[in-house]
Amino acid sequence: MTKPPSLRRDDAYARIRDLVVRNALDPDAPLSERSLAETLGLGRTPVREALKALARDGLLVVHPMRGTVVRRLSFEDLREIHEMRLGLEGLAAYLAACRGPTQELDACAAALRPFAAAADLDVAAAQEAGWAFHDALFRAARNGRLTAAYEALRAQSGLALRQMPRYSAERTRVAVREHLDIHAAVTARDAELAQRCMWRHLLGALDARLQALGLPLPSADAPSPRPAPKRSRQKSPT
Repeated sequence: MTKPPSLRRDDAYARIRDLVVRNALDPDAPLSERSLAETLGLGRTPVREALKALARDGLLVVHPMRGTVVRRLSFEDLREIHEMRLGLEGLAAYLAACRGPTQELDACAAALRPFAAAADLDVAAAQEAGWAFHDALFRAARNGRLTAAYEALRAQSGLALRQMPRYSAERTRVAVREHLDIHAAVTARDAELAQRCMWRHLLGALDARLQALGLPLPSADAPSPRPAPKRSRQKSPT
């Protein structure tokens, strides 16, 4: 049975986006509709529509007379993505704590725990488990619009990640502990603490990325937001 045009376009979009995020496409070479269609076993029309959509979403850039290429993110792009993540993921942690952890989030936390004490840490596996935790946290927030906004940003965040070396084992262990702190706050139904833990985690991740790229860390008076001072804690109503 032939897929309707909308499903063929969505399929092409998802598969090309995956190639972009996995760094499987040459960022210096214009993308070829024909080559992508042949590689993916798709028609040129859904591929063409997918390339236009990916350009609208900020993963590709269309250069007149040159063609469409994978976008190279600047420091300003990285900063904006980071600030959006602070807002979206901080709110997701807050709402998840208000509404309580899900079985999926508990399972993700359980999968992360062995990495915290592993002598020979598998950095790639730990990072995959960390991404799964973030995805589960958004579903635990139980807000479809918030999740949709996060999914749109996640691809650009993946594009930023491919430009830097993999985290060190030391930073990865810290990140695992930060995830577990977020889960503990969600389990305790402490919404403000969950939000602060998420901010701390994201700020640490940004600093690690900047160091890996050889860029200066934000100064104390930089515009990038930092967690507010700790206030007396009150459990949020469900």
